[in-house]
Amino acid sequence: MATRQNFSGATLLVFGLFAAFVPVDASADRTKTVEFNVKPGGVVHTFTEAISEYECSFTYASQGGTNEQWLMSVGLSDDDSLFSCSVWRPQGKSYLFFTQFKAELKGTKIKYANVFSQTASAGQSDVPLKPEEFIVGDSTVTHRDGKFSAQLSKLTAIGQTRHDEL
Repeated sequence: MATRQNFSGATLLVFGLFAAFVPVDASADRTKTVEFNVKPGGVVHTFTEAISEYECSFTYASQGGTNEQWLMSVGLSDDDSLFSCSVWRPQGKSYLFFTQFKAELKGTKIKYANVFSQTASAGQSDVPLKPEEFIVGDSTVTHRDGKFSAQLSKLTAIGQTRHDEL
């Protein structure tokens, strides 16, 4: 089972590999960023984006406030070996209280994941959740019942695809 990691050598290697395979001018069929509304009211909602046969689904329920604009970015490395998914509130800290969340990467095995209560904006830094607040599985990142503080502003996961070279 994968776990949240601090920026160790292995994590930096994964990011380095991903950056090497997804150039800044990556074509539209390799990267995608889509805006969506996160809606309060305690109802479970799911938002999904895909590239090729790989898919990222973000499922959540939240309370308080009004709709917030969020972004989901998905990307596939040039050699099809890594798939990434990031979900975040571009304005930084969310004012909603999340009662649950789950990100699922279909067609991959998660190698890196982290979740943040605040994203970098307006001179502020990313603030990661405590490791005990969430669980990283083979294909999911989810809140931990009884430990999650209800604060969510960003989730990032990178999965290794099951793509095999001949």
